[in-house]
Amino acid sequence: MDSIPFWITEYPQTAVVFHRLGIDVACEGITLQTACEKANLNPQQVLAELKAVLK
Repeated sequence: MDSIPFWITEYPQTAVVFHRLGIDVACEGITLQTACEKANLNPQQVLAELKAVLK
């Protein structure tokens, strides 16, 4: 999975999802998978939410 900075840079509208879920967007390039594990979130569910914001 891509890094958090990738998502924010390429798709700025996804920042609201990260903030709502409590995922630190200043995470020094960790992957979405790692960020989800640290926040005790399901990566596939977070990915689905991110994709939903892009529609």
